[in-house]
Amino acid sequence: MGRVTKTALFAALTLMTMLALAQERSIVMASTTSTEQSGLFAHLLPAFKKATAIDVRVVAQGTGQALDMGRRGDADILFVHDQPAEEKFVAEGFGLARRAVMYNDFVLIGPVADPAGVKGQDVVAALSKLATSRAAFVSRGDKSGTHAAELRYWKIAGVDDPAVKSPARPFEYRACGCGMGPALNIASSAEAYVLADRGTWLTFKNRGSLAILVQGDTRLFNQYGVIVVNPAKHPHTKTELAQAFSDWIVSADGQAMIAAYKIGGEQLFFPNANR
Repeated sequence: MGRVTKTALFAALTLMTMLALAQERSIVMASTTSTEQSGLFAHLLPAFKKATAIDVRVVAQGTGQALDMGRRGDADILFVHDQPAEEKFVAEGFGLARRAVMYNDFVLIGPVADPAGVKGQDVVAALSKLATSRAAFVSRGDKSGTHAAELRYWKIAGVDDPAVKSPARPFEYRACGCGMGPALNIASSAEAYVLADRGTWLTFKNRGSLAILVQGDTRLFNQYGVIVVNPAKHPHTKTELAQAFSDWIVSADGQAMIAAYKIGGEQLFFPNANR
């Protein structure tokens, strides 16, 4: 083999090695539709890559599905918002320590005319009124953090299964099995009520006659956490790179980036990693 050929082969092998190493500096993050559809990741991830040279591929879905991805080892890190389910995930050994990252709140959306008369600050009282009305409610029905919170509120309101109709509960309950954006679209077209996270609502354009009717209840608090998938369960996961994201998002820089994300001058998420 000639010297030029050997040199070309060495250069090609070096380039392939560099490309392979570059490709390895990426992680899969299973997260919620609210963090994706609100535009938060489009704001955060370029800053993270600039700081670490690590790419993040986000798979946005309901929190329940995101946790299942982690259980299967199909993700390196989770960024989700159902604290009881997250703590169970860690207790079962599928994740390393859960870290609080940020919060916002849920809001009950409905037609401005408010035919069920739910407007106010008490989400449980609002759902109680809605259940006895003839209005429609759109549920994500996808085991997301928003869906889990919604079911908790129904239960407190004395409605164990909102999908079951009765003479005392004539309202129409529509479970779409979809993300927050599609659920809002359905509610807009049907002039129905829907529980949403404030971040997605603020970025939602197809509002029609919908408006926030219930907000400010302390039970509407919506906490987000980050969990690195446990390599003891899934040795192939990229723990070091995932930990780099976990460390960055709770650092002063990461928390400042979260606080800086605003739509129309309104802050969507509030960092609380160090509280």
